[in-house]
Amino acid sequence: MKIAIGGDHAGFEHKQAIKTYLEKLGHTVEDFGPFSDDSCDYPDIAHPLAMSVETKKNELGIGICGSGNGINMTLNKHQEIRSALCWEVELARLARQHNNANVLALPSRFISIELAKKCVEAFVNEEFEGGRHEKRVNKIKL
Repeated sequence: MKIAIGGDHAGFEHKQAIKTYLEKLGHTVEDFGPFSDDSCDYPDIAHPLAMSVETKKNELGIGICGSGNGINMTLNKHQEIRSALCWEVELARLARQHNNANVLALPSRFISIELAKKCVEAFVNEEFEGGRHEKRVNKIKL
Protein backbone atom coordinates (compact mmCIF):
# COMPACT_ATOMS: atom_id res chain seq x y z
CA MET A 1 0.00 0.00 0.00
CA LYS A 2 1.15 3.57 -0.69
CA ILE A 3 0.96 5.72 2.43
CA ALA A 4 1.72 9.42 2.91
CA ILE A 5 3.20 10.53 6.24
CA GLY A 6 4.05 13.90 7.73
CA GLY A 7 3.71 16.16 10.71
CA ASP A 8 5.59 18.78 12.60
CA HIS A 9 8.61 18.97 14.89
CA ALA A 10 6.66 17.56 17.85
CA GLY A 11 5.75 14.49 15.81
CA PHE A 12 9.15 13.98 14.20
CA GLU A 13 10.31 11.07 16.38
CA HIS A 14 6.98 9.26 16.03
CA LYS A 15 6.96 9.87 12.26
CA GLN A 16 10.40 8.36 11.83
CA ALA A 17 9.52 5.27 13.86
CA ILE A 18 6.19 4.76 12.08
CA LYS A 19 7.75 5.25 8.66
CA THR A 20 10.37 2.57 9.40
CA TYR A 21 7.68 0.28 10.80
CA LEU A 22 5.48 0.63 7.70
CA GLU A 23 8.39 0.04 5.34
CA LYS A 24 9.31 -3.14 7.23
CA LEU A 25 5.72 -4.30 6.67
CA GLY A 26 6.23 -3.81 2.93
CA HIS A 27 4.38 -0.53 2.42
CA THR A 28 5.66 2.31 0.25
CA VAL A 29 5.84 5.49 2.34
CA GLU A 30 6.03 9.02 0.95
CA ASP A 31 7.49 11.30 3.61
CA PHE A 32 6.29 14.91 3.48
CA GLY A 33 8.45 15.96 6.43
CA PRO A 34 9.65 17.33 8.63
CA PHE A 35 13.12 15.94 8.20
CA SER A 36 14.41 17.09 11.59
CA ASP A 37 12.97 18.16 14.92
CA ASP A 38 13.55 21.84 14.11
CA SER A 39 10.45 23.96 14.62
CA CYS A 40 8.10 23.95 11.63
CA ASP A 41 4.46 24.65 10.79
CA TYR A 42 2.19 21.62 10.36
CA PRO A 43 0.01 23.24 7.63
CA ASP A 44 3.04 23.43 5.34
CA ILE A 45 3.23 19.64 5.50
CA ALA A 46 -0.45 18.74 5.96
CA HIS A 47 -1.70 20.40 2.76
CA PRO A 48 0.67 18.56 0.35
CA LEU A 49 0.05 15.30 2.25
CA ALA A 50 -3.72 15.76 1.91
CA MET A 51 -3.43 16.57 -1.79
CA SER A 52 -1.49 13.36 -2.37
CA VAL A 53 -4.34 11.35 -0.83
CA GLU A 54 -7.02 13.37 -2.65
CA THR A 55 -5.37 12.72 -6.01
CA LYS A 56 -4.90 9.02 -5.15
CA LYS A 57 -1.11 9.27 -5.40
CA ASN A 58 -1.22 7.73 -1.92
CA GLU A 59 -3.98 5.44 -0.67
CA LEU A 60 -3.89 6.55 2.96
CA GLY A 61 -2.17 9.21 5.04
CA ILE A 62 -0.81 9.65 8.54
CA GLY A 63 -0.39 13.07 10.14
CA ILE A 64 1.39 13.58 13.45
CA CYS A 65 1.72 16.68 15.62
CA GLY A 66 1.90 17.35 19.35
CA SER A 67 -1.81 17.24 20.17
CA GLY A 68 -2.92 15.86 16.82
CA ASN A 69 -5.52 18.60 16.64
CA GLY A 70 -3.71 21.13 14.45
CA ILE A 71 -2.75 18.69 11.76
CA ASN A 72 -6.17 17.02 11.90
CA MET A 73 -7.97 20.35 11.44
CA THR A 74 -5.73 21.28 8.54
CA LEU A 75 -6.12 17.93 6.80
CA ASN A 76 -9.90 18.10 7.11
CA LYS A 77 -10.01 21.41 5.21
CA HIS A 78 -9.66 19.27 2.08
CA GLN A 79 -13.02 18.05 0.75
CA GLU A 80 -11.83 14.53 -0.07
CA ILE A 81 -10.05 13.98 3.26
CA ARG A 82 -11.61 12.30 6.24
CA SER A 83 -8.93 12.56 8.89
CA ALA A 84 -9.54 10.92 12.27
CA LEU A 85 -7.69 11.90 15.44
CA CYS A 86 -6.97 8.63 17.27
CA TRP A 87 -5.09 7.74 20.42
CA GLU A 88 -6.46 4.23 20.95
CA VAL A 89 -6.45 1.20 18.65
CA GLU A 90 -10.23 0.85 18.68
CA LEU A 91 -10.65 4.47 17.56
CA ALA A 92 -8.35 3.84 14.59
CA ARG A 93 -10.20 0.65 13.72
CA LEU A 94 -13.63 2.32 13.87
CA ALA A 95 -12.41 5.36 11.92
CA ARG A 96 -11.79 3.06 8.95
CA GLN A 97 -14.75 0.71 9.46
CA HIS A 98 -17.47 3.29 10.12
CA ASN A 99 -16.15 6.62 8.81
CA ASN A 100 -14.05 5.51 5.85
CA ALA A 101 -11.22 7.69 7.19
CA ASN A 102 -8.37 8.03 4.73
CA VAL A 103 -5.96 9.83 7.05
CA LEU A 104 -4.99 8.96 10.62
CA ALA A 105 -3.99 11.86 12.87
CA LEU A 106 -1.88 11.00 15.91
CA PRO A 107 -1.10 13.10 19.02
CA SER A 108 2.60 12.48 19.64
CA ARG A 109 2.63 14.14 23.08
CA PHE A 110 -0.15 11.87 24.33
CA ILE A 111 0.63 8.48 22.80
CA SER A 112 3.68 6.25 22.99
CA ILE A 113 5.44 5.20 19.81
CA GLU A 114 4.45 1.58 20.44
CA LEU A 115 0.77 2.44 20.84
CA ALA A 116 0.98 4.71 17.78
CA LYS A 117 2.31 1.75 15.75
CA LYS A 118 -0.63 -0.38 16.92
CA CYS A 119 -3.07 2.36 15.88
CA VAL A 120 -1.37 2.60 12.48
CA GLU A 121 -1.54 -1.17 12.03
CA ALA A 122 -5.25 -1.23 12.84
CA PHE A 123 -5.93 1.75 10.56
CA VAL A 124 -4.04 0.31 7.60
CA ASN A 125 -5.51 -3.19 7.93
CA GLU A 126 -9.18 -2.27 8.35
CA GLU A 127 -11.68 -1.77 5.54
CA PHE A 128 -14.73 0.46 5.29
CA GLU A 129 -17.86 -1.55 6.10
CA GLY A 130 -20.12 0.54 3.88
CA GLY A 131 -23.78 -0.33 4.35
CA ARG A 132 -25.51 1.85 6.93
CA HIS A 133 -22.34 3.91 7.31
CA GLU A 134 -22.04 4.85 3.64
CA LYS A 135 -24.97 7.29 3.53
CA ARG A 136 -23.58 9.13 6.56
CA VAL A 137 -20.08 9.35 5.12
CA ASN A 138 -21.53 10.66 1.85
CA LYS A 139 -23.10 13.55 3.79
CA ILE A 140 -19.76 14.80 5.16
CA LYS A 141 -18.74 16.84 2.11
CA LEU A 142 -20.42 20.19 1.52
